[in-house]
Amino acid sequence: MKVVSIRDWLAAPDRVVAWQGQQQHWLSEMRQQVLALMETLQRLPGQHWALCFDNSYHFTAALLALWHAGKTPVIPGHCRAAQLEEMADQLDGVISDMPLAVSLPQLRWDGALALGELPAIAEDAALVLFTSGSTGTPRRVVKSLRALDLEAQWLAELWADRLQQCYVIASVSHQHLYGLTFRIVLPMALSLPLAAQQIFYGEQLADQRRDRRYAFISSPAFLRRLDPALDAPSCALIVSAGGALPWADAQHAQHAFECAVDEIYGSTETGVIGWRCAQAENAPWHCFPPVKLVQQEAGWRVFSALLDTPEGWPLDDRIVQQPSGTFQLAGRQDRVVKIEDKRVSLSEIERRLLTLPGVEDAAALAIQRHGRQAIGVVLALPDTLDAATLTQRKKQWKIALQPWLEPVAMPRYWRVVNAIPVTAQSKRAWPQIEELFDVAG
Repeated sequence: MKVVSIRDWLAAPDRVVAWQGQQQHWLSEMRQQVLALMETLQRLPGQHWALCFDNSYHFTAALLALWHAGKTPVIPGHCRAAQLEEMADQLDGVISDMPLAVSLPQLRWDGALALGELPAIAEDAALVLFTSGSTGTPRRVVKSLRALDLEAQWLAELWADRLQQCYVIASVSHQHLYGLTFRIVLPMALSLPLAAQQIFYGEQLADQRRDRRYAFISSPAFLRRLDPALDAPSCALIVSAGGALPWADAQHAQHAFECAVDEIYGSTETGVIGWRCAQAENAPWHCFPPVKLVQQEAGWRVFSALLDTPEGWPLDDRIVQQPSGTFQLAGRQDRVVKIEDKRVSLSEIERRLLTLPGVEDAAALAIQRHGRQAIGVVLALPDTLDAATLTQRKKQWKIALQPWLEPVAMPRYWRVVNAIPVTAQSKRAWPQIEELFDVAG
């Protein structure tokens, strides 16, 4: 299959590029919408515009309009008004297809059309993403258009034969790099139609047309929750990323779709690093050919052509490399955990907890209960609270945290103490902290 660069995509022959229900969107329509939005953006000041979209077709058009206008797209990873306001010093405006209560300049998607020629996208075009950092402050990541094109080339070399004539559907958001790469950039590169709407439920999968072959871009959490009675559509490719897919869930998904799951390992900072086909328990990971993993004193480092630096990037994961060159993952070594396959910064949760009235200290950790992980927090308060007051206070705390934390990051288990346990070196005594959750509550 021919791989098309993002720069050349709108100049291709007319075809269906996306669909939503019975509605189809053609390339010629998108080209005119991109031109109209680009002309509006060129009249506005400011370089950095956040994209906050529910609809992936609208998102793609706005992304291209910003690049053709010579502006920088910013993908914040969420569409929460409170966090957009907190990022205001890094943004000049927001483009969205949903109402947002923000003070920043806003452009609402209206689907306007225009005729004319599109200027070329700059050679140094890039976008900015924000992802959970181990310090609790969202990490700013610049991703060049060159890297996006190259990543799509690698994926095409791996799967092009299987992807021919596929329609791309996804249960993951385009507001994160995984969804952006696999449900937006890869279909563009291979001229495949993409679904404008995200799939949230198994019933939506079962409703897909039966006269099509699909590539399903998913997450371990979605595959884990598949209904055994699901009448799954025919899939030539199922991709899972964002966390490890347990072997039992991989088997369950393969049975439902009659297609083995391909897993991707990578991060927002590095792009794709490795892949494996989940056809056996503990299947080894393979690096993409231009990627190299190197063990150093401080941990593992990845060197990749997708990085815009020759210095590589430190990995948050521990790696066990095999003599064959394949590798296994052996857990994370930072303060970012995966809850329902989403990166959650424990430091960020602690930072938000410390803003609550009366909270003197806070510790957050991942708690495993009944085969599922959730966030547990320990709060140090100056006064002892009775049960009724504590229940009321928890409700108040949750309301205060809602503007800042995604649902998966909201604490589920709460413990209140006079002082958080520390070691003789005044560091957090995590074994004692974990023991606070040994009793259910």
